[in-house]
Amino acid sequence: MLALLIERSYAKKKVVLSSGRESDFYIDCKKTVLLAEGHWLTGRLLFAGVRADFPQAVAVGGLTMGADPIASAIATVSFVSGHPLHAFLVRKEPKGHGTGQWIEGLTALPAGSKVVIVEDVVTTGASTIKAIERARAEGLDPIGAFTLVDRDEGGREAIEATKVTVRSLFKRSDFP
Repeated sequence: MLALLIERSYAKKKVVLSSGRESDFYIDCKKTVLLAEGHWLTGRLLFAGVRADFPQAVAVGGLTMGADPIASAIATVSFVSGHPLHAFLVRKEPKGHGTGQWIEGLTALPAGSKVVIVEDVVTTGASTIKAIERARAEGLDPIGAFTLVDRDEGGREAIEATKVTVRSLFKRSDFP
């Protein structure tokens, strides 16, 4: 999986991140996760991690757009394995019509459901924290967070300050 991320998603170039910070490298995990092989590998690896580290979880999800394909991949692999985890998606803003909901997939999750927040890349942790806060506001119990890549820029610590344990498949030091 790391080789695929390096080949497809990693670029050594100056960019401005969503946090507003400048960086000399960029990791766009969607370029890997949306490939058939990347989707399958992401699902397998994160499902195994979630089951090992957060076995009481019944669902995975996070802030749209980074979390969407990851939650989908995990849910698919979990179903095939016979240990289904539901997926849910947290909107950045409430739905502008109909019920005005913040979370898609909530109807499959009773109040108090233990969930894991997933994310593609953690820098400051702001997106993951927003997903944790929104999940809590909707009656879910986020017991962990799992990311593909931790940039090692303080995000893990910020997330863990919300009393949620963070795991990651890869760290900045795994990339060239």
